[in-house]
Amino acid sequence: MLKLLVRLYVLIILAYAGAILFIPDTIVTVFKGRYTAYNLDMAKGVQSLLVEQFKLAPREQWPQVERDLASRFAPLEVKRLRWDQAQLSSEERARLEQGLNVVRLGEWGFYQTALAPLDREWLVSLYNPPDPLDINVLSWGVTVLIGAALLGCILLWVWPHWRDLERLKDTARRLGLGQLSERTQISPHSNIGELARVFDTMAGDLERHLNQQRELLNAVSHELRTPLTRLDFGLVLLFDEVPAASRKRLLELVGHVRELDELVLELLSYSRLENAEQQRERVEVSLPELVDSVLGGFAEELDSRGIRWEVHSEDDLPRFVLDPRLTARAVQNLIRNAMRYCECRLLLRVELDAEGGCKLTVEDDGIGIPVEERERIFQPFYRLDRSRDRSTGGFGLGLAISRRAIEGQGGTLNVGPSSLGGAQFVIRLPRAGNEAMG
Repeated sequence: MLKLLVRLYVLIILAYAGAILFIPDTIVTVFKGRYTAYNLDMAKGVQSLLVEQFKLAPREQWPQVERDLASRFAPLEVKRLRWDQAQLSSEERARLEQGLNVVRLGEWGFYQTALAPLDREWLVSLYNPPDPLDINVLSWGVTVLIGAALLGCILLWVWPHWRDLERLKDTARRLGLGQLSERTQISPHSNIGELARVFDTMAGDLERHLNQQRELLNAVSHELRTPLTRLDFGLVLLFDEVPAASRKRLLELVGHVRELDELVLELLSYSRLENAEQQRERVEVSLPELVDSVLGGFAEELDSRGIRWEVHSEDDLPRFVLDPRLTARAVQNLIRNAMRYCECRLLLRVELDAEGGCKLTVEDDGIGIPVEERERIFQPFYRLDRSRDRSTGGFGLGLAISRRAIEGQGGTLNVGPSSLGGAQFVIRLPRAGNEAMG
């Protein structure tokens, strides 16, 4: 709110100052004739009095009359001027030669100097000097108070808008965290009441659609698993009853059934992670130990394939508070992905990032991932062209699950080029969500 208020206030004050600076001069210039006539009427009484005082005295006493009048009219300045000293314009000279008075306008259309002819040689000038410092200070004080009053009015106007916008923003944030039942609760009489109503309608539609999608996915997945389990069991029972020539085909069918069952499990996992923010655990763990436990499940396969794997960990790493189940699932998927595409080397790094959060890197020496594909690979069911066939395994859900598992903890998962020549996946979990202990 402060930023909005300051910007609006500065804009209004600048507009106000610009108006004070330019508008009066513009108005006076446009209506100069009317202002001149008005000030001539206002000054003619004083000018007549001054001229009479001079003409009542002999010419040789005019200097003394000038001094007396200057003293009596102070702080106004009364002076005698020769015609050639007055720097007269042609229009002013013409008026004075006709015996008429002249005024020169100052700020805000008030006269600054009034000139009246005494004779063909002398003029009497009445000069209105600038205001003294204290009067100027008081005038600026009035301007400041007007600005303060404007600020108060702006504050009163902005406050309900800011309050309702903050409520709208907070509701949007909660919806993003999976709290789909949240609504703005903003009064329809609010200035953004119509916007809030549309937002609540959208949130209701979103909640209904997501719930229907989740329920459908869960129902279909559970309904699929039951016949798949029966089919798997039935095919296994048939193994001893079919001719030997058909057993290889039967084993292939069992493999396809189990592949479908695995796909259903992956779909269920991905669906459950939609509300990872609400479901996550907060446990203090040692990252090197977590990585070692995950790698333990792949050690035999890594060794059998001749893959050389390394784990680099910084010394004296603190323990972090995170969700071990989601983090382990993300690391498992990244290792499995690296195993599919690496040539002979796999590298894991565990370290602190610049902000003190945890940084976990999985690298391989494969052919890498093209720049244009680096975000697409995190989309569900997206598979790179080189892995469209099933020889590489997977369904295109592993990386999507990994990113959702990490983002559910407030972290990030990104991919880039590796120094080994392949791909580098980097998990970062911020310190704000992972308070280091120990």
